[in-house]
Amino acid sequence: MSSRTDGRCTPSWRPALTSEALIFLVAAFLVCADNLPLWRAALEGRDWTHATTWAYVCGVLVLLVAAYYVLLAVCAVRGLMKPVLIAALLVGAVVAYYIGRYNIVFDVTMMSNVLNTDRHEAFELIDAGLLAAVFVGGVIPGAFVVIARVKQRSWGRALGVRVITVAVATIVATAALLSVFQDVAPLMRTRHEVRHLLTPFNLFSAGVRSLWGNFSAATAQPDPPVAVSRSAAAASAIRPTFLVLVVGETARAANFSLNGYERDTNPELSKLDVINFSRTRACGTSTEVSLPCMFSPFGRRAYDQARIARHESFLQQASRAGVRVVWRDNQSGCKGVCAGIEVQRFDQLELPGVCASGRCFDEVMLRDFDTLTRGPGGDVLLVLHQIGNHGPAYFRRYPPQFKHFEPACETDALHNCTHQEILNAYDNALRYTDHFLAQLVALLQTQRERYDVALIYVSDHGESLGEKGLYLHGMPYAIAPKEQLEVPMVWWLSPEFAQHRNIDIDCLRSLARGATSHDHLFHSITGVLGVQTPDRDETLDLFAACRADAAVRSIGAR
Repeated sequence: MSSRTDGRCTPSWRPALTSEALIFLVAAFLVCADNLPLWRAALEGRDWTHATTWAYVCGVLVLLVAAYYVLLAVCAVRGLMKPVLIAALLVGAVVAYYIGRYNIVFDVTMMSNVLNTDRHEAFELIDAGLLAAVFVGGVIPGAFVVIARVKQRSWGRALGVRVITVAVATIVATAALLSVFQDVAPLMRTRHEVRHLLTPFNLFSAGVRSLWGNFSAATAQPDPPVAVSRSAAAASAIRPTFLVLVVGETARAANFSLNGYERDTNPELSKLDVINFSRTRACGTSTEVSLPCMFSPFGRRAYDQARIARHESFLQQASRAGVRVVWRDNQSGCKGVCAGIEVQRFDQLELPGVCASGRCFDEVMLRDFDTLTRGPGGDVLLVLHQIGNHGPAYFRRYPPQFKHFEPACETDALHNCTHQEILNAYDNALRYTDHFLAQLVALLQTQRERYDVALIYVSDHGESLGEKGLYLHGMPYAIAPKEQLEVPMVWWLSPEFAQHRNIDIDCLRSLARGATSHDHLFHSITGVLGVQTPDRDETLDLFAACRADAAVRSIGAR
């Protein structure tokens, strides 16, 4: 045993370090162990036989370690040093695992997804690989931090040493940056995602920015409600409208056989008289971005997250105009677009064969469907928010009888499956969505005596299934691959619905072959429901473009 000056004894085997030395060791560990994707990006295409490559590596290493030291030294103040260092190690291990496993980046959008996920989605992302990574990259070095004996200094001396070392590290980092600037600058300009690979500070930075954005949105004054009304044609219609909007989850256009995919993922829809929009682009690459965007009048063309959050969705405007709006949810909520609207949740039921362990198959939202049309009538807009193809547990999104493509990946850990097994599970989930939509059309058919009925299906965003090493979704929009941006959109209109609105179906089919996007939804749905709002842009109303009578610009003459 060895004695300390305060009279207490400490084991002699505990390493004795200054606080600055401990911070430096943690900084070096984080740079070397938790930033492998960053190193791969920084060293891509370099020739290891050239001395310039080794000089570049040394320069980047010095730059990163010095920069990490500065950040940790500023945060790890006296009394909080060990907790800060341990938190950095644990968080770094988790972030490094997911970046390496799914080739994702942690920016504000990804952080918003993390903060707004539910516990079931979170549990699906926890596997043995994560636990092993946290143990090796977080627990073991964290234990070293715990047992290390930090040499004590007076407050004044400790502050002076810390200020000096931070200043020196800043100078060193600056010098190192200048030495490699010619190589680093083009990398940062051409590959913007690289800055989001700086683990674990990417998570802390995105977390602060996301929380600030949420706080700003929560405290911001909502925009004054715009004046809304119903068109004369809608108010005097002979029969009410029953329009169902299905918001799909993580379905990508490339795997819809209606779009030419070689596998038959749409066996039931292909037998129905549907209108398939084959070139539809999403507002974003995550539900957190796409859902508010697709229900707003601004869309991607004028995207402004704060503005969208302040403004009413078309659901809220339709409700104020007199349409009964109902949101049925089998996922993680509506991200604010259904505030003040009738909401029916179906994701917590316990129904044998349909729901288990807090997750339900999407057909649960078809329960008690007839209750939506009981009563005196009136226009109804029903929104069904699917669990759809939410990953990575694609195999949990469909009943056993839809295990058509085999063998399917039946684990949450995608790295334990082959690409073909992942694809099989994903496509099985799409076939189940196809069945769900066909069931919905059949239910709408039963309402044709009382209502003009129609169905619109569109997914919120796509999904990467291993292309270019990417998995899942949530990549920054500017660099997102087409697999995450191109989504399926399918419409089914009853003959009465089209006839009473003077819609030329052949025109609509021709239009569906062109480029469309989430930007069209607000304007098309408010238009076809006869909701008059100053937010509506008729040039983005896909129905209006195909009126048989060009003079009719609202719901159509009865």
